Amino acid sequence: MRNNKDRLYEIIFEADTKTGKIFDVSLLIVILLSILLVVLESVPSIERDYHHLLKISEWIITGIFSLEYILRIWIVKKPKAYIFSFYGIIDLLSVLPSYLALVAAGTHGFMVIRALRLLRIFRILKLNRYIKEGAIIVRALRKSRIKISVFLFAVLTMVIIIGTIMYLIEGGENGFTSIPRGIYWAVVTLTTVGYGDISPATPLGQFFASVVMIIGYAIIAVPTGIVTAELTKQSSKNNSTQVCPHCLADDHVEDALYCYQCGKKLN
Repeated sequence: MRNNKDRLYEIIFEADTKTGKIFDVSLLIVILLSILLVVLESVPSIERDYHHLLKISEWIITGIFSLEYILRIWIVKKPKAYIFSFYGIIDLLSVLPSYLALVAAGTHGFMVIRALRLLRIFRILKLNRYIKEGAIIVRALRKSRIKISVFLFAVLTMVIIIGTIMYLIEGGENGFTSIPRGIYWAVVTLTTVGYGDISPATPLGQFFASVVMIIGYAIIAVPTGIVTAELTKQSSKNNSTQVCPHCLADDHVEDALYCYQCGKKLN
């Protein structure tokens, strides 16, 4: 016979059941409302006219998130695994600033309180847990991290070489006063941002800059292609919403009975 913990686990950590879907949708609405409150609170006129209403709403939402956080710790078989997991830290960050603001009171600490309260925007990261497509993107980024890391290392090497060459070509009289300054120009140019605060003046430098600009368009396409290829693979998989109650691993295949990571039986 299933106990209350098992039933709560299925509702809170999974979305295959009707009650689980209702819980996820309800929490999504609360998260969106909390983000809206943070945004509105930053508008001086709204904060001045509706200060008390915003304050009450914020504490109601903080209470809901606090209860959710406590329930998650209570129902998992290994609370420490959840507390130090990515989502566990995000859940803590979504409630901690409100409580810390009570402790760090005083006029001198106003800016600190403001910074702490702005951390509530981390609640937006909680959205990913309830959006299947968001989870697919996260998995695709995780799978392609090695390829992207190698690519970024190659770009970093290229940026250092380009910055050094431009320093030698243009020199300090044209704004390239050092190699770091040349590297800054290379980053701005390769990413096609083009601030225009520093630019080559010699014909050779302008020709070299044109080549770098063209290379920049090709560089932007590479990580996009890597992630897109992984997204295609992840989208073709038929995954369930089951989360292992022992190690909190997700991304299990449909109808899986045992966790692919720790081997324990799923709910």
